[in-house]
Amino acid sequence: PVLEIHLAPFTLKETESFFEDRDIHLSRYDIAQAYMAVGGIPYYLGYFEPGLSLAQNVDELFFARGAKLQGEYDRLFASVFSKPELMESLIACIGSRRMGYTRSEIVSTTGIKDGGTLSASLNALVVSDFVVKYVPFGKGMHEHYKLVDPFCQFALHFLSNGMPSDERFWQSGIAHQGIVSWRGLAFEELCFNHVRQIKAALGISGVRTSHSAWAKRSKDEGGAQVDLIVQRGDGVTNLCEAKYVSDEFTVSGAYYREMLGKQEKLSKSLSPKMVVHNTLITTFGLAHNEYSGVFQSVVTLDDLFA
Repeated sequence: PVLEIHLAPFTLKETESFFEDRDIHLSRYDIAQAYMAVGGIPYYLGYFEPGLSLAQNVDELFFARGAKLQGEYDRLFASVFSKPELMESLIACIGSRRMGYTRSEIVSTTGIKDGGTLSASLNALVVSDFVVKYVPFGKGMHEHYKLVDPFCQFALHFLSNGMPSDERFWQSGIAHQGIVSWRGLAFEELCFNHVRQIKAALGISGVRTSHSAWAKRSKDEGGAQVDLIVQRGDGVTNLCEAKYVSDEFTVSGAYYREMLGKQEKLSKSLSPKMVVHNTLITTFGLAHNEYSGVFQSVVTLDDLFA
């Protein structure tokens, strides 16, 4: 019989070890950004060069003249799948919404015919680690397909509408709003892909859990969206907020009220026996002030590298 080996991407810790072996010295803050751009794929990580900063490496990979990964997005699909155009259409659709899409939504959005070809294509994306299939938390929610491949997310965000003309785009635009917004979204996905490390940091590795994104839409009470919720078998649900910032995260009065609102809306969707613990997942921890008590637990970047 033919045996298949499923090669999962590196974790953050394995990525750090890979860089150390290649004499590439980056902070964990920058290693996380490298992971958010190309994922834990050794083939892409192998293009990073010693002696260059993260920003210089990203420019050399994507934006400089003759960039090493220029055109790689199209090459990737052509080399992996027999119908690359179909797969790219599916990825573009699924990647356009953080929670992903149901199968029926994919059909209506893309115009792709529902049937065996779609089933086989979606399954191929799942087993190849481009997409995950999950059921978002909430009553009546249907199975969703969510894009989790960092390289595809990066390409859709920065490269799908044409390459930026600036060959030093990342170095000169480090505070560019497009880069800042990408960091926030990409860090959420990084957390989604490192739930095992988050559970370990919370001391619940041995507790049965399920995790998903969550959104609440209500005309009367207003909407709410949560990056990640972890439902636990011990009567606790962790409402997780992911914040990628360059210093300790500071809770403002407005954000404090926003968190209380999210906590209240999520609590109403749970059994009365279930307790909601607000959990902050951030780079360098939580700055303590009069509002910081809104979080019962904090997970840092170092925890994600465990």
